[in-house]
Amino acid sequence: MGDAQRMGAADIAGLIRREISKGTLQQHDRLPPERVLADTYGAARGTVRKALMQLESEGFVEIRPGSGTYVLHKTETAAASAIDNATPLELMDARFALEPHSCRLSVLHGRHADFDRMEALCEQMEASLDDPAAFSEADTLFHRAIADSTRNGLLVWILTQIGSVRGQDDWTRMRRLTLDEPTITTYNTQHRQILDALRAREPERAATIMKEHLETARLSLTRASET
Repeated sequence: MGDAQRMGAADIAGLIRREISKGTLQQHDRLPPERVLADTYGAARGTVRKALMQLESEGFVEIRPGSGTYVLHKTETAAASAIDNATPLELMDARFALEPHSCRLSVLHGRHADFDRMEALCEQMEASLDDPAAFSEADTLFHRAIADSTRNGLLVWILTQIGSVRGQDDWTRMRRLTLDEPTITTYNTQHRQILDALRAREPERAATIMKEHLETARLSLTRASET
């Protein structure tokens, strides 16, 4: 399990989320213990714990101390089908439609604590030039932090559903093909520019840089899909 050993919390959360969305794990089901999940995914228990906490924050599971982790999410067949059948390029197109405007809303509703969290995630990404899994995990959380800062629960939910595609096999394969050091460096520069625009309360500049960032990622995925 060489590749699985490098999976981060976001990857594991995506895989579990997919099993819940498909109905393999159903509402009220108890997940295996952390140690079993750690063995299954070839990850540290702390990484599994972070994945479960992420799923709990998204409303997919409930962690009951002393009892276990239970599925809360009720499968919605249409939504699950759309997620299961989505490709990485469809993911990018959906993000392109929503995330630039998320930047505008973040300027309106974001707080200093939100931007400080984004700053910390930028630092994590900048320290992960040679670790695509760690970069991808922080990258997911950075974009989620922008969504959270909009204070728009519906938008956060939609982007969470879109983000769940990142746990799929196609996305994982694409990430391995595209996330080399020069690409991560480019993404880090763009993330910093987005954060600077948000802090400066410049909505259109933030939205424009987000469009450029997603277009860069989309082109990278397009090239990878042709290899």
